[in-house]
Amino acid sequence: MKGIILAGGLGTRLRPLTKVTNKHLLPVFNKPMIFYPLETLVNAGIQDIMVVTGGNNAGDFLRLLGNGKDFGLRHLHFAYQEGEGGIAEALSLAENFADNDLLCVMLGDNLIEKSIRLYVERFKKQGCGARIILKEVTDPQRFGVPRLEGDAVVEIEEKPAVPASKYAVTGIYLYDHRVFDIIKTLKPSARGELEITDVNNQYIRWGQMRYDILDGWWTDAGTIESLLRASNLVAEKERSQSQALNPQDWTGESALLFKFFGML
Repeated sequence: MKGIILAGGLGTRLRPLTKVTNKHLLPVFNKPMIFYPLETLVNAGIQDIMVVTGGNNAGDFLRLLGNGKDFGLRHLHFAYQEGEGGIAEALSLAENFADNDLLCVMLGDNLIEKSIRLYVERFKKQGCGARIILKEVTDPQRFGVPRLEGDAVVEIEEKPAVPASKYAVTGIYLYDHRVFDIIKTLKPSARGELEITDVNNQYIRWGQMRYDILDGWWTDAGTIESLLRASNLVAEKERSQSQALNPQDWTGESALLFKFFGML
């Protein structure tokens, strides 16, 4: 399986922060945003990865990430998207890189708490079609929203005024090689972009879409508010992990329990 991170766009919702840089290079707590999806793919066991970027700061990705050695990769691939043609258009640039393999596609401004290895393994067993990862949210109208009937996704609607469910389609997509054939048939939406929701709905019409519910928190970081939320979530995760590794910093019952079991 190969991984693709989509990190293009102009980040207009994050102006003025993105006036001089790509949004995926902005800091989220103690690391650049792009580190998080890259680490997510690597932790899922994916070693062959391409970053699709664009704008005036594409060279900064190469300076920051290099050949991927710091992430345990032998090589990291790059592609350049001209303009803002949408998520599906950005994905189309990775067709030669994909080389008919199964794909795990992740938006560069998405952060999650836990591993996606389980979902990746399920898709490998599935072997074809597509798989999306859903998460219950309080504001589904901001995202693509699935209409579910039992265990099936019957339709996905992009940013609906009246959401059909409480779930959002996260920016993590698993596809077979036919995704590129679908993209070639798409027409630009009212926004002038090729929409990833149209790709997903084609797999649904084929009866080859499956889904999982994400364990742990998930957030995008594409607005000022969600960028702050992402930083706070990561900071809390880092603090919790630090306390787990350093029980001398624990207080109250946790410290007493550790001392008790340590004497056994």
